[in-house]
Amino acid sequence: MKQDTATIYLQLRKHVKLPIGQAVRIRDVARVLSNSKLESSLLDVVIKQPREQDGNLVLIDMLQIIASIQDCDPAIQVEYIGEPQVIVEMVRPGKKPLFLLFILVWLLLFFGSALTIMNFHADVSMQAVQVRIVEMITGERDEHPYLFQGAYSIGIGFGMVVFFNHLFKKKWNEEPTPLEVEMYLYQENLNQFIISEEYKKMHNAAGRGEKQP
Repeated sequence: MKQDTATIYLQLRKHVKLPIGQAVRIRDVARVLSNSKLESSLLDVVIKQPREQDGNLVLIDMLQIIASIQDCDPAIQVEYIGEPQVIVEMVRPGKKPLFLLFILVWLLLFFGSALTIMNFHADVSMQAVQVRIVEMITGERDEHPYLFQGAYSIGIGFGMVVFFNHLFKKKWNEEPTPLEVEMYLYQENLNQFIISEEYKKMHNAAGRGEKQP
């Protein structure tokens, strides 16, 4: 007698965070589309129980998920959309950031940025340029054009706010800031590196005959 088959559709997330020691289930790493009864029964299927030696980063690929699903019901056919793997980061319960550490980092960034701007201005002789600009506008030479320098300093701050599209928690529009774009690209490259390294570990473990839990 031919066994009825059911098809489910999976879309893996790219990167998820779970508490240390928690088993990785399908609901944690993927979106599932199927009939409601089958979907509810599959969401709690355990894919992997992370071990201490696995570290804080665990790679789950589609083959592991398919194997876990077919262990429950061999008649299920899996179709996946998107990436074939997901990175699971095992994290400890969050701690509130220390106010003293926040102040220390803020001061470090503030004075570091100020020194960078001042050294740049010294390299390009900005003082002489500003004196010359004021002389061209007013017709008088002023070795210390404080009014022009004050307006210039305010303009630098305003220009950075506009460029980064961010002031504290306020954004002027929905466009990503340059910093967010760079962080996104960094995270994408980091994910690809982690995936490559985790596949190497899995390959080496398979070569030694170790069984993956």
